[in-house]
Amino acid sequence: MDKIERYRQFIKQILSEHQQITSNTDTVKSQLILDSENDHYQLAYVGWQGDKRVFGPVMHFDIQNGKIWIQYNGTEESVAKRLVELGVPPCDIVIGFHSPFKRQFTSYAVE
Repeated sequence: MDKIERYRQFIKQILSEHQQITSNTDTVKSQLILDSENDHYQLAYVGWQGDKRVFGPVMHFDIQNGKIWIQYNGTEESVAKRLVELGVPPCDIVIGFHSPFKRQFTSYAVE
């Protein structure tokens, strides 16, 4: 299995695990959005809580130029650390929700 395919599997694994621990209700569901053709991956909440609309991402990943971009992480887990534990080198992980200036101070890739 090539590197990109392994990265896709790691992302899907992390998102699926988080989907299992989220609490679905009759009116709010968690949705996995997996676009392997364009390498966009997301876990989101969709539904209604009473008369209030619930919609938003829990996690969002992209694969760009051979690197995993963590675009959003609304959980307490350090998904970058988890990716490293799965075998992704830090130089292939970009914390996309940090500014490029701030990324230089992490142990992960800037771009």
